[in-house]
Amino acid sequence: MPEILIYTTNICPYCIMAKRLLDKKGAHYTEINVESKPGLREEMMHKTNRRTVPQIYIGDYHVGGFDDLYALEQQKKLDALLSAA
Repeated sequence: MPEILIYTTNICPYCIMAKRLLDKKGAHYTEINVESKPGLREEMMHKTNRRTVPQIYIGDYHVGGFDDLYALEQQKKLDALLSAA
């Protein structure tokens, strides 16, 4: 399973939904709370060119936010992405 990285904040319903979907899939991920340390949000924005959370990476692929993750699930493409080695 590829490395999964998810940028989150403390109070973000979309972050919670994204983590629940990944948990349901049995995926292990690294969570970076951008509120936990100064500069993390700026790091995320530089890396993703987006300001909102969650921002999700599966391997080197930038999925985007929860809506993008859920769209992959609806299109039956998420499992293949999660199982890519």
